[in-house]
Amino acid sequence: MKPFSLLIFLALLLGCSNDGAPTAESESQAELADADGWNKGGMATAANPHAVAAAIEMLEMGGHAVDAAIAAHTVLGLVEPQSSGLGGGGFMLVYEREEGELTFHEGREVAPSGATVDMFMIDGVVMNFFEAWQSGKSVGVPGIVALYASAHDQHGKLEWAEVLQPAIRLATEGFEVSPRLADFLPMMAERSQLAKNPLTAAYFYPGGEALQAGHLLKNPEYAATLTRIANEGISAFYTGEIAETIATAAQAEPNGGTLTAADIEAYKPEKRPVICGGFRDLSICTSSPPSSGGAQIMIAGLYDHLSSGATSQADKIAAFVDAQRLAYADRDHYFGDPDEIDIPLNDLLHPEYLKHRATERIDSAAIPTPGDPGLLFGEDSTAALWSPDTTEEVAGTTHLSIIDADGNAVSMTATIEAPFGSSRWAAGFLLNNEMTDFAREVPTDGSRAANAITPGRRPRSSMSPSMIFDAEGDLLMVTGSPGGNSIPAYVAKSIVAVVDWGMSAQEAVDHPNIIARGESVRVEVNVETGQAIADDLKERGYKVQERDGENSGLHIIVVTPDGLDGAADKRREGIVATPDMN
Repeated sequence: MKPFSLLIFLALLLGCSNDGAPTAESESQAELADADGWNKGGMATAANPHAVAAAIEMLEMGGHAVDAAIAAHTVLGLVEPQSSGLGGGGFMLVYEREEGELTFHEGREVAPSGATVDMFMIDGVVMNFFEAWQSGKSVGVPGIVALYASAHDQHGKLEWAEVLQPAIRLATEGFEVSPRLADFLPMMAERSQLAKNPLTAAYFYPGGEALQAGHLLKNPEYAATLTRIANEGISAFYTGEIAETIATAAQAEPNGGTLTAADIEAYKPEKRPVICGGFRDLSICTSSPPSSGGAQIMIAGLYDHLSSGATSQADKIAAFVDAQRLAYADRDHYFGDPDEIDIPLNDLLHPEYLKHRATERIDSAAIPTPGDPGLLFGEDSTAALWSPDTTEEVAGTTHLSIIDADGNAVSMTATIEAPFGSSRWAAGFLLNNEMTDFAREVPTDGSRAANAITPGRRPRSSMSPSMIFDAEGDLLMVTGSPGGNSIPAYVAKSIVAVVDWGMSAQEAVDHPNIIARGESVRVEVNVETGQAIADDLKERGYKVQERDGENSGLHIIVVTPDGLDGAADKRREGIVATPDMN
């Protein structure tokens, strides 16, 4: 028996009057509503100006933050196809201010019924990542369209067809190719099948030449797909012609996969528990597995202990590095699909475990090993249940943060996994390569990874949409980022920088990214103070990798006494905007 239940701790922390267990529908937080009313206005921040404009259009029509998020993301799938789209999946964390409720809508991709644990193994050797990435085997059942509908049914204020109109209009009339999209294309021609697959070649490399920035690009197929979804509902996507087209593209040789139209029709989104944990006098609330949102709570909790007594910013940075190293070791070892495996999440996020884990000082040059909460709480070893993690997760994805005029909020992260997904095209959009988010290598000793491939299973994701609430239970921050395995580090940076380092939203986003997973620490040295941070960590004995850039895409909103303070990551092409409600 554990000495203290995390879920009871959360109920006490958040003032809940139920039995402490989060429901599948939402995490009720009775004290989160501000009795004085909301007077901060609205705001949207995302990775492309067209997407932000779509969100603002919905907010100015009186739409809910969810309406704005769907409008924004359908546009992102069009103008930023390298990062996410209809052929992928995502996570959406929704805050309903009046009800004081948080709901986690999960639209993660699912392994086809024909998937096998060794599908990426050839004669006992794991398939090269790039070969697996570009194969049809990498395509999971897309979940994002079902996520849209699930969230809209519960929260939306505008008509379903209305929220899809900005993307339909832009796909029909055309948009100027952005520099970031254009810059990707020459590299992708060399490293992927994007310029070789006939449909993607025709779209991205017309006449054999990569699209240039400023080119007016139209996508009538995308407009037609969204129009059908707008008029017929999501059954138009998950059954019939579009589903057959997706399955055909996934099964195409070379290296065709097993995805079928029946797999697509069977897809269901989930509403999963929201998990919350304390950081100073605040509450970090985030998405539960298969998300890695729990890593935010772990990093913050560990940092709290490790930074105690820190006398300088350099000491705090070192504590942040150690907190990441410990949290990543646990996340990598234990997290997977909660419907398929027993994740010791209560134990991993338990304040007593985090306090104990923080005392497990590791050599700065060593590879961190996972903790064993089972032994701490007088139970059987939990670490022994699983083999070491072998998952590679490429830095792709997108994130948006929105607050509407009523104080409702959305933190949404979405992906097709690697840049341009599997480079396979169907009905105007790219298909994901999400199956490579599973542990592709099968252990030779007979053990099994927590994130192993199983039919119908959702792969573990680093996506971690999060919100922070202050001591009174009022919304303080909406945050999240793309970036593959680096997402927990990016998001944790935004939280710690605002809460503990006294930074504004933009200062927190601009601060050098520091990623401490495994034996090395990556430091973004081309950003102000980055080189000094790298040099200090080297002096402390860490194995430092200096990076000239990091693929973060933090888009955050901080609620201040003076209003909303928003930030867009300058490493991408995003902006921040507020609606005109006059």
